[in-house]
Amino acid sequence: MTVRPAEVNLADPALYAEGDPYATWRALREQAPVSWQQVSGTLGFWSVTRYADVERVLADHASFTSERGTLLSLLGRSEPAAGRQMAVTDPPRHDRMRAPLHRALRLRSAETHTEQIRAGIRELLPDVPPGEEWTLDFAAACARLPLVVLGPLLGLPSRDRPRLVRLAMMCAAEDDPEHRLPGGSEATLESGHRELFAYFADLVRERRRREAYGDRAGRPDEAPGDLVDVLLAMEVDGARLTPGEVLSNCYSLLLGASVTLAHVPSAAVLELSRTGRYADWAARPDLLDSGVEEALRRASPARHFMRHARRPVVLAGVPVAEGDPVVAWLGSANHDEAVFHRPDVFDPGRRRNRHLAFGAGPHYCAGAGIARVTLRLFFAELFARYAEIEVTGAPRRARSTFLSGVTHLPVRVRPRQKEVAR
Repeated sequence: MTVRPAEVNLADPALYAEGDPYATWRALREQAPVSWQQVSGTLGFWSVTRYADVERVLADHASFTSERGTLLSLLGRSEPAAGRQMAVTDPPRHDRMRAPLHRALRLRSAETHTEQIRAGIRELLPDVPPGEEWTLDFAAACARLPLVVLGPLLGLPSRDRPRLVRLAMMCAAEDDPEHRLPGGSEATLESGHRELFAYFADLVRERRRREAYGDRAGRPDEAPGDLVDVLLAMEVDGARLTPGEVLSNCYSLLLGASVTLAHVPSAAVLELSRTGRYADWAARPDLLDSGVEEALRRASPARHFMRHARRPVVLAGVPVAEGDPVVAWLGSANHDEAVFHRPDVFDPGRRRNRHLAFGAGPHYCAGAGIARVTLRLFFAELFARYAEIEVTGAPRRARSTFLSGVTHLPVRVRPRQKEVAR
């Protein structure tokens, strides 16, 4: 496949819903690993497709800033949350904002809520009677997975979780017809952000009111001392976090989990069904950890992150001017033949799997540990419950430059025979 960079439009969400971005990325890695992508008029960005260059762009905060927007949806516009939201704040302030979240996560890890999360996963996967086969939309079931874990961690009422899933998708896939509002993509993104921040603002306000009055009653499905409570009580440099910092941490966790957790299982099931290797992986519990890493690599649920050059830099021999936007394609980096042997093969036993699904550098996903624990629990339950799972129809891929995910995936499942106690 010969690619002329001037004819490639990596900013077109249709490429990811209906085209083959992997073939395009492969050609760019071979022919133009750093290339200018014109969008409209004078608006454009540098596209970075090789692993080494993607890792450098994400890790080298001295050369590349996050404070002018991290997603293509903000190309050419200022980032209103710069310096206040963790994802769009550079070190050293970023590190001071991130530290409380890491401390809170150590105090309230997913492992603390293992049984509650496992029970939630079981509710997502129907219990099929012996001898029968059922069909279900696997991707739709997995869409609720992020709130299965974040519900207990953040103390989110069960009644609010469907709404939060919808708002998270509006923020991550604003171009997708299933989530886009009548006003268009920008209106969808703005509405999703506004409603999510308003939701968390109300949550934090109510927590502070209860703290002031010593009232912890009236929250039957919220565990005392959840992550929000920990953040509200935490001090940094002798002062409590500001409301904006608490909101930022909650928002970042929700968006990160919604992108990662919801779409990795579907990507894995697609590959396992296509290759007929579901039973092979299910029979190898020793490959659960490595298989989760391979599922993350294959899915690469966050397709890209954007940075802007702080100063003139050279990437793969290409000069990048100060102020130029640079888009690092994680999905391409995780299929780079120079790093991964046979990258198009889904191999649950793959070793030395240094994928970039969680990013790299200062902005490496703060919830990566929680995501890994949850995915291990999910796949363990999936394998224990179903002997076979087969994709029965065409998957519907999200129309989004950012979110690499499947929104609908029809499958047929056959239950595993349960041993009868003697």
